[in-house]
Amino acid sequence: MGPFVSILLALDTATPAVTAGIVRRDDLFVLAERVTVDARAHAERLTPNVLAALADAGLAMGDLDAVVVGCGPGPFTGLRAGMATAAAYGHALGIPVRGVCSLDAIGVRTAGEVLVVTDARRREVYWARYRDG
Repeated sequence: MGPFVSILLALDTATPAVTAGIVRRDDLFVLAERVTVDARAHAERLTPNVLAALADAGLAMGDLDAVVVGCGPGPFTGLRAGMATAAAYGHALGIPVRGVCSLDAIGVRTAGEVLVVTDARRREVYWARYRDG
């Protein structure tokens, strides 16, 4: 991969999707990603998704340089599972953990004017508007 490439573990549990991705920091290229849609299984599916994404990328836990985790908005239980998992990986590996607004993570690579909307339940939505990311 070159002399030094910073590799991020990206986690998001702010929606019914349980997402783990392996991302190159310099260009935000996604090396591997695993997504399971199950609003009731964030805690159970997140670590298997992380391990599968690492395997898909041909990397190991020790290759990670940082963890980025979606901080919502979203349901408390899903967010708690994602943030606790991110904190545990950061602590165990001795690498930094950073939180990112989940809506920002969705909207960052968009072009033009985009409205990002996620389900807030109870007939409500979370939303944010972006222009060119």
